[in-house]
Amino acid sequence: MSIPSYDGGDNLRDIGVAIGIPEPYGRELQGWRERLGDPNAKRIVPHVTLVPPTSVDSATLPAIEEHLRGVAAGEVTFEIKLRGSATFLPVSPVVFVPLVQGISECELLESRVRSGPLARELRFPYHPHVTVAHDLPPQALDHAIAAVRHYEATFRVWGFTLFEQDLDGTWRPQRDFVFGGGGLPGPELDPTRQPGYGPRDDDGW
Repeated sequence: MSIPSYDGGDNLRDIGVAIGIPEPYGRELQGWRERLGDPNAKRIVPHVTLVPPTSVDSATLPAIEEHLRGVAAGEVTFEIKLRGSATFLPVSPVVFVPLVQGISECELLESRVRSGPLARELRFPYHPHVTVAHDLPPQALDHAIAAVRHYEATFRVWGFTLFEQDLDGTWRPQRDFVFGGGGLPGPELDPTRQPGYGPRDDDGW
């Protein structure tokens, strides 16, 4: 079922688009994030971002979903390989597992997804990665870099997911968009929920 829409230009919804990490790697990376003490660990599952947190008018959600269906329909599966650790310091307090394969495919996919109704400027150049630590003290970030430096995972990408931030600040999957096909139904949302519930929390993306 699609995300329900609400009329009115002030009705903003906070969404993002990302490639989910399949099991067992998603569970492994989630475990690392929790053990490293990342305060955002339970707010968003491990992922490769395609569109970072973005506020949109709820009236545009049908057009956004149609756009994402169209992008996914023209894509084919590809392989991602994760290896080692890296950081965005000193620009941003983030430690991540970098891609060593699938970078160009993610870059092309990101450019197609971040267009049309999702066109927006980025604060930094797009760099596909999987975050494992964010907003931690310098010593904790150093520990995170060392802790996951030997991490490695390889998996195929079959599509991407539309996320929305919930009332408690958690980013929840709403619909999967499978390459070569249409969107798959996401969870039904509380029909009594009202948009515009507070500031967006971008941490963890």
